[in-house]
Amino acid sequence: MSALFTPLTLRSVTFAHRAWMSPMMQFSAVVDGPDAGTPTDWHLQHFGSRVIGGVALAMVEATAVDPVGRSSVYDLGLWNDRQIPAFRRLTRFITTHGSVPGIQIVHAGRKASTGRPWHDPSRTPDSWTTLGPSAIPFGHRPVPAELGATEIEQIVAGFADSARRAAAAGFQVLEIHGAHGYLIHQFLSPQSNTRTDDYGGSRDNRMRFALQVAEAVRAAWPEHLPLFFRVSATDWLAGDTDDPRPGWTGEDTVALAVGLKKAGVDLVDVSTGGAVPDARIPVAPGYQTPFAKQVRAEAEIATATVGLITEAEQAEAIVSGGEADAIFVARALLRNPNWVRDAAQHFGIALPHPPQYSRAFA
Repeated sequence: MSALFTPLTLRSVTFAHRAWMSPMMQFSAVVDGPDAGTPTDWHLQHFGSRVIGGVALAMVEATAVDPVGRSSVYDLGLWNDRQIPAFRRLTRFITTHGSVPGIQIVHAGRKASTGRPWHDPSRTPDSWTTLGPSAIPFGHRPVPAELGATEIEQIVAGFADSARRAAAAGFQVLEIHGAHGYLIHQFLSPQSNTRTDDYGGSRDNRMRFALQVAEAVRAAWPEHLPLFFRVSATDWLAGDTDDPRPGWTGEDTVALAVGLKKAGVDLVDVSTGGAVPDARIPVAPGYQTPFAKQVRAEAEIATATVGLITEAEQAEAIVSGGEADAIFVARALLRNPNWVRDAAQHFGIALPHPPQYSRAFA
């Protein structure tokens, strides 16, 4: 019996198995006009093909809670009610074909106001003033404006409002993006937070914003639906003695996870990095999984892991060995939309398939 292909229940939602689709930004949203920030046909095929390919959870990419919090004008958004119907098209398809629809919400902070990762000659780059916990730029990007207390309260409320819209759109899982150097992570890491008020200084103060967002979102998100939180478990700077500002660490992440659990978070999605542009990351297959294992054991909360998980046996070993409760597959699913179906076949498991494809499985 495969541990990877056993069900998992969180609150009222049962996932058919533990091989899930990671949120991956597509930079393909509607850009201009009243429908800006809404998904397009590209998103329908992107998620549709992976759902047919067998993923048990299809997590929609980082979706901005405010236009200023977008990484680029090409990002998805849930900052107004007009955007809700376009997302319902995705959730209907995902649900109809046996997967659970999830969505990740985000504010990019000082990492906002960029373009696509590839050159787009058809559009003049858009830019705006970015925001952060402190006026410290990310690498050579522009210096962000330091957030005031009232602005922080408004952003917390924006996360909660986006959570309500996600529920109205039919999503069954919500994930708060607190990783990869985006705004929540910027408050957590001493690399980007040098505040001297209640949101800076001590670890408890630096965690305040993350926990306030989690509490506000949990209050807005239906009680019967699970809430996830993605975290960067380390800035990969713990051994860099030349840097006077240490980074966020695995020990810090455990403390945060304990607080998130109290706030009503059901699963911590463990990633790493993104706080600084020059961190030395020892990338290797499953390199982030030890952090998921640590959080799972020490904070006693469900975890998922992500990062260079490319083989069925590798994924099986993670789940069966108790290192994480589920795995998120990212780039392997971009290369092969049927990665999950192929992994199931490797273990002799036949996943359900749509009748339109029945001749292929006869």
